[in-house]
Amino acid sequence: MVTLDEIAQLLYGTDGEASGWNGTQEDLISLAGKLFPSKAFCVVRQWILIDLTVTPEEKEKLTILGLLPATLYAHEVVLDSRCRFQPKMWVRSNFGLSFIYGCMFETKNTVYLLWGPGQRKEATLEAAFSMSAG
Repeated sequence: MVTLDEIAQLLYGTDGEASGWNGTQEDLISLAGKLFPSKAFCVVRQWILIDLTVTPEEKEKLTILGLLPATLYAHEVVLDSRCRFQPKMWVRSNFGLSFIYGCMFETKNTVYLLWGPGQRKEATLEAAFSMSAG
């Protein structure tokens, strides 16, 4: 069972500082367009890249599916190319496919563009996926 303390530490703890994109939003979007021309993007701030604590069996299943044992949570959506999320909303992704340049977290449907500083933390599957919008 996930405790409130686990969630609070994951969302608001200060350990695990990480850098995202330090340039302009326009340059970040342009780079993503070149690398992922047909994929939706979502620019986020105050993000947390969550490395998931998984068993060897769970890791093997994810690897077979081409997935990383990682997900992304962001406190603030800046811009979503397909208007699925409104500015200022929070968002949590599904499992990742790739994480490149320290600022792009790719999932099946979206590339999350990590604009500005964030954090990288570890959490259990239960804690990371306990956050939902409804």
